[in-house]
Amino acid sequence: MKTLIVFALSFLPAVFCGASDVSSQTVRCDGSKYQYVLFSPAQKQALPAILLLHGAGDHAPDFLAAWRSFARKQQIVLIAPELPRDPKFEDAAPNVFRCVVDDARNRRAIDPHRLYVFGNSMGGYLAYDAAMFDSEYFAAVAVHAMGIAKEYASIVDRAKRKMPIAIYIGVRDQLVPIARVRQTRDLLTKAGFSVHYLELEGHDHNYYALSDQINADAWKFLSEQLLP
Repeated sequence: MKTLIVFALSFLPAVFCGASDVSSQTVRCDGSKYQYVLFSPAQKQALPAILLLHGAGDHAPDFLAAWRSFARKQQIVLIAPELPRDPKFEDAAPNVFRCVVDDARNRRAIDPHRLYVFGNSMGGYLAYDAAMFDSEYFAAVAVHAMGIAKEYASIVDRAKRKMPIAIYIGVRDQLVPIARVRQTRDLLTKAGFSVHYLELEGHDHNYYALSDQINADAWKFLSEQLLP
């Protein structure tokens, strides 16, 4: 795999500078370097963790910032990799996700039975990959504003474990047709997955407009799932 763009350590926004609970990390996975932002509240025991996968045009620090206050209250470790906008990355993504999370686990005490994924838009597309190819690594996945393309429906057959999946879609999403997301819900249900599905009235593709509501519901769902 070709070396992908790596963002400098200075990509952390000013709001994070000097924050002892947030750090920027770099890890080498499959011969390429990847950067991720790590948030960890003060802890005395192993905590659950969420791998946060941002959308196209977004960046890891901003995506993590939408979760940070909630995660501090709920005692959740956040791991947000900076995702390249390269179609070729999808093939490497499952290995990279495990590599990034394993690196975070070497730095913080994380409960391996409570590893979760939350993805938005492009990150949601990759979250479905995590659900199918990393089904014995992550306990559950939540996706906002993305479905599985019809031509890739067979991906559901790749899952060794039918992990629980939550799906959120705005009824006014201008980029992702709601019909496609409903088809994804039905596809997963028919394949034996447990699906928590929520259509958000008046909501469009903008995750940040309802991030507090979405995050709270997603965490309620995720926190109830444990990796066997």
